[in-house]
Amino acid sequence: MEDTIATPEADGERWTLVDALRVRSQTEGTAPFVTFEGEKDLSFAQLNQLSDACATGLARMGVGPGDRVAVMAENSSSFLVLFWGVQKRRAVLVPINTELKGDLLGYQLQDCSPKLIASDRYLAELRNLKPASVVGLVAMDMANGSGTADATLDGLCVATDAAQVLESEPSDLCLILYTSGTSGRAKGVLIPQAHAYLFGLQQARALGVSKEDRFFISLPLFHVNALLMSLGSCLVTGAHAFVCPRFSASRWLDQITACGATITNCLGIMAEFVLRQPERAGDRAHSLRAVMAVPVHASWAEIFETRFGVRLVQVYGMTECNIVSYSVPGDSLEPGCVGALCDEYFEVRIVDPEKDTAVAIGSIGEIAIRPKVPFAFMQGYLGRPDVTVGSWRNLWFHTGDGGRLDERGRLHFIDRIGDFIRRRGENISPFEIEHILSSHPVIEECAVVGVRIDGAGGEDEILVHVVRGEGSVSHVELLEWSKARLPRYAIPRFWEFVEVIEKTPTGKVKKQALRTLGVTAKTWDREMELTHEKNPPLTHPVTTL
Repeated sequence: MEDTIATPEADGERWTLVDALRVRSQTEGTAPFVTFEGEKDLSFAQLNQLSDACATGLARMGVGPGDRVAVMAENSSSFLVLFWGVQKRRAVLVPINTELKGDLLGYQLQDCSPKLIASDRYLAELRNLKPASVVGLVAMDMANGSGTADATLDGLCVATDAAQVLESEPSDLCLILYTSGTSGRAKGVLIPQAHAYLFGLQQARALGVSKEDRFFISLPLFHVNALLMSLGSCLVTGAHAFVCPRFSASRWLDQITACGATITNCLGIMAEFVLRQPERAGDRAHSLRAVMAVPVHASWAEIFETRFGVRLVQVYGMTECNIVSYSVPGDSLEPGCVGALCDEYFEVRIVDPEKDTAVAIGSIGEIAIRPKVPFAFMQGYLGRPDVTVGSWRNLWFHTGDGGRLDERGRLHFIDRIGDFIRRRGENISPFEIEHILSSHPVIEECAVVGVRIDGAGGEDEILVHVVRGEGSVSHVELLEWSKARLPRYAIPRFWEFVEVIEKTPTGKVKKQALRTLGVTAKTWDREMELTHEKNPPLTHPVTTL
């Protein structure tokens, strides 16, 4: 399988996204690279030419090496033109989650200190929140704020000055991707070019991607999965990507069939949502051969493979550390087994979370990783040297995930050690939800945890314990208040009013006790709008090490 994969050695390209696009532009020319739903095909050569012009326009606006350009936009060809244009100025793109609003959005903008902000329909909100570092706003389409922006993307891409199009190095920082922390605000992961390139190479190897493949992408481009893994695998192989605005379980199979997709990714509970759609005669009338699904669960994995006639591929990776392992053809489907370690690029060991010493084969511990290739790993967290050093204690990157290695050297993902919540494909920081909820005038204190219920596919539902101060407020009122301030995926499902939140002697909330307690008779379920007595959900505690 790997012999068919494009490698830097075979193509003469270095591990940079700029070099990869240049090489593919030469080898594939006008062959389509990406087709966005509702748009014409964008070829490798077109993207290369447009991003050269974009780099020239960015230079006119003062963007140079190391400068940051924040983008908050829907999936479109404009996103990619801007992305590669930024790379060709040796600058840094900061994609912002389009679900963010208010304080959460303002925090990330302040934290990354961008020189430019680019957006489509979110431009008005961003204009009100822009930090002092911003020298200009760029409208990514003429229909959204072009009259009040400082420039339009079309206006930037009118001509190319070769002197302004810079060569990138594998060590160049090219992206800052925000990922949720377990005990603080979202952290900006510093991603160099080699790390970004390796995501695509590893995804291509995991799914056996070749230039004959068609990759269906239904995840947002502000996520590492869509931008670097899925699209990146097409970049390094010459495959054709099809990108839709957002995931729809009801349209998924029709979209797969219409574009002739051979491979796709399903993150979080997406595969379960698809499986819940009514069965029909055409469930196997498609070209799809493989689906990368994370996580895969025993309750539905074989049913999914049988119903749709595809192979499920499991991988283990993080924004910080790339794809570290993946299952290969011939492996039996074993939920939780994320395949053999990619020891060409990484060292992996399982350590005792407290002693940091290696545990025996088959024993559960924390997954710790370190790279073998220069700059093929994150370079730290933006402005957080303490967190960076802490995560790299004893010269190993500590993932916070529990796992084990079996006798054949395959990695098994067990559960998460930390407090963060996994819901709808998002890693959610309880701290950030608590930060927003605590600003409500009636909430004196709150604590947010993840709990498991049947039908959630191994993902968490959000439970919040609320201590009320002076005044009165109902569950429904708090829910409506939260909808205006939190992303949809971060709005708690379960709410419980309590008199006190139990803490340790050092003042830390006993969150494991709250997870173990789970949903009680006093818990209000926003989806059912019934008390626990009338509709008791089945719960079990989140396992931690």
